[in-house]
Amino acid sequence: MEAFKEAWRLFQEGEYFEAHEVLEGPWREAEGEERRFLQGLILLAAALHQAKMGRRGLRNLKKAEGKLQGFPSPYLGLDWQPLLQEARRRLGA
Repeated sequence: MEAFKEAWRLFQEGEYFEAHEVLEGPWREAEGEERRFLQGLILLAAALHQAKMGRRGLRNLKKAEGKLQGFPSPYLGLDWQPLLQEARRRLGA
């Protein structure tokens, strides 16, 4: 999926808000487990964006953890586990 590649590039560049935006469209069209996974990534992007802006993003981080729980990393070609670890580190979780 092209959106995943673009979102991954944006995550790597620290452009979390933009990654969130790229994933919105595919999330709206997805169903089932893929939809839950995308929602987890969107929440993770929001938490990382909040951390980047110096705000607390623990609520979004906890929601992301709940959505991503049980998915392997990588999933759908995305190695998301390092992003989760980075968010935990930045937010002191």
